[in-house]
Amino acid sequence: MAKEKQDLRKAATDLFCTAVNAADPAPALCQQLENAPLPELAGGQYIVIAVGKAACSMMSEALKHIPTGTPFTALAVPNYENEQEISDCKVMPAGHPVPDENGARAGQAVADLLDRATDKDRVLALISGGGSALLPAPVMGVTLEEKAEVSRVLLAAGFDISEMNMVRQQLSRLKGGGMARLAAPAPLRAYILSDVIGDDLRVIASGPTVGPIGARKDARNILIDRNVMNKMPASVQEYLNANTSDEPLDLTRVENTLICSNRQSLEAAQAAARGWNATIVNDRLEGDVTEAVELLLNAAKPVPEGKPTVLIFGGETTVNIHGTGMGGRNQELALRFALGSADIKGDWVFLSGGTDGRDGPTDAAGGIVDGCSVARMKGAGIDPGALLENNDSYAALKASGDLLMTGATGTNVADVQIFLRR
Repeated sequence: MAKEKQDLRKAATDLFCTAVNAADPAPALCQQLENAPLPELAGGQYIVIAVGKAACSMMSEALKHIPTGTPFTALAVPNYENEQEISDCKVMPAGHPVPDENGARAGQAVADLLDRATDKDRVLALISGGGSALLPAPVMGVTLEEKAEVSRVLLAAGFDISEMNMVRQQLSRLKGGGMARLAAPAPLRAYILSDVIGDDLRVIASGPTVGPIGARKDARNILIDRNVMNKMPASVQEYLNANTSDEPLDLTRVENTLICSNRQSLEAAQAAARGWNATIVNDRLEGDVTEAVELLLNAAKPVPEGKPTVLIFGGETTVNIHGTGMGGRNQELALRFALGSADIKGDWVFLSGGTDGRDGPTDAAGGIVDGCSVARMKGAGIDPGALLENNDSYAALKASGDLLMTGATGTNVADVQIFLRR
């Protein structure tokens, strides 16, 4: 690969890493807790619960701010890739994106801790993306396997994160304000890292410390409207069809604070692109990848005069799975961009990556392609179009050397896309 192309790819990767580093929850949480210190308690304890892909880094920072001599109990629930040992804290890693038995045990442990809280205690909740799958606590009558099947059906049907979480909230004892409900009468302070576009706190990790996105009837109606209600396990259909009023939720003793977001990461990448004409084109890149890629391609085709160009995007797309291959939304977006790039002029690269370092059920964060990617794939003896039809973007990008590999990052603020052209 020519040095000029390698330089462009390094520049794109560096900007992506800048975006990821801007979402480091530890310094953001430190600032919040220095501005609003935790008070000393008389006769009670702090119950500190961290859940999500950033659980360990948030917990490690939070414990530094517990007032000296004040007792506390700490429990962190990260995904396996982000597991870390933390002094004086129980760490219970669990499965993501599909819930597993370890997650069920962690969910029960969280429920037990909160259920014992008194009005003398204080609950500190540290929430980040991925918490919805990591902390399954199914309602009575629904098993973990059945709830996992719900997630698989919703993912395959192309439900976005808000739609998925509205359904999952109704099937959980912890989601949709469940943690806040169980913590009563203890006051609860939550610090939240956003992995959703628009930063709706009800959606992040399915909103365990805020109100639900919708009622039970809303979850039932969207499943019917999208023709997947009949694919739900019988117990789930029975629960959602039950004519029962939703339990009221008192949030007067709950304080929720957002500390990191996708938009902040995009702005960090833009600021770092010194010497380039850098623009945040779209910070709400959502919907199916087949539609999102058209927006990206149309933005990349014009060739402005002046400085080299950086176009920055952020969001979270979806993939309608119909094949048996392996990949994720960022890998498929990168592959589709490469296949549709014939009209893009100049020397360019396009990167699409998940800020958590893991795209779908793979070890890649996403993909980074250029004008020669398709030729490299064909030179390797593969048909990229056929692989795309089988949702096998991982194999196509691996063949051309275009997988974006970062490893687990310890944070998660959705996805970032970067287009560079000289």
